[in-house]
Amino acid sequence: MFSNTEIGIDLGTANVLVYTKNKGIILNEPSVVAMNTDTNQVVAVGMDAKNMIGKTPGNIVAVRPLRDGVIADFDITSQLLKQVMKKAGKAMGLSLRKPDVVVCTPSGATSVERRAIHDAVKGCGAKNVHLIEEPVAAAIGADLPVEEPVANVVVDIGGGTTEVAIISYGGVVNSNTVRVGGDLFDDNIIQYVRKKYNLLIGERTAEEIKIEIGHALVEHPELKKDIRGRDLVTGLPKTVTLSSKEIQQAMRESLLHILEAIRATLENSPAELSGDIVDRGVVLTGGGALLNGIQEWLSKEIIVPVHIAPNPLESVAIGTGRSLKFINQLQKVSR
Repeated sequence: MFSNTEIGIDLGTANVLVYTKNKGIILNEPSVVAMNTDTNQVVAVGMDAKNMIGKTPGNIVAVRPLRDGVIADFDITSQLLKQVMKKAGKAMGLSLRKPDVVVCTPSGATSVERRAIHDAVKGCGAKNVHLIEEPVAAAIGADLPVEEPVANVVVDIGGGTTEVAIISYGGVVNSNTVRVGGDLFDDNIIQYVRKKYNLLIGERTAEEIKIEIGHALVEHPELKKDIRGRDLVTGLPKTVTLSSKEIQQAMRESLLHILEAIRATLENSPAELSGDIVDRGVVLTGGGALLNGIQEWLSKEIIVPVHIAPNPLESVAIGTGRSLKFINQLQKVSR
């Protein structure tokens, strides 16, 4: 009855997810906070705030306090976490009193960035805070045998970063992080449309284009989509039609960066584990795993099997929650 509530938080650049042992994922909200700049008050958090991006009056700004998987604005992140904990408590039907929290951090995060995440969560009333590396959490969430001495290769394509890691015996043997993710794909699309059509589109439009007609570098039947934006020459609204082939070219360079990171990680793999990788292949997690054709493209390029995790968007959060079972094996508690 009085046991501590245990929750796992995936503090992502694009979304914050909260996982509990009994109920699974209880919260999945965009990591966006709407602030009133006059009073410094939080107006909205999550989905409500995301809907405000690009549509607010001058004194209200919708900001994303996490960039590239780490805290860019400490105060706003603390506010975001407070609201997240409150919503999670409501979803569980009880007030979260001194929960044990496991939070994932990017494997490339510096000790200062880790400390910032630790302090932000601790400040929200957590009793113990454990930090776990994101690729390890993703592997646990994708049902890989992380604690066994076999090679598990995880490619976690998130909103701000892509992390490639070889995990064996509960730890990261070798990893690479590149600051390429869903946000950069959106940015590539925005810049391409601006350059080619003199049309200004917002982040949300770019994200819709990516989801609907974005493709990895594979052959596919051409898809079209009409998009609306502001003409930079006349300043008036305008509609243009984009094809999936154009979007593919716009994202090409970013996709090749991800491939490079995977190759670099596999090249530095110990010889014993390389044999496992050929048999077991690579598992894709994160929102980027949902990009059309990415599985087919990667398996063709790296010539090992590529699998997509059962639910790639939630893998890290699920793994964060499940990791409490053997967190001490993974690392010591950070007090």
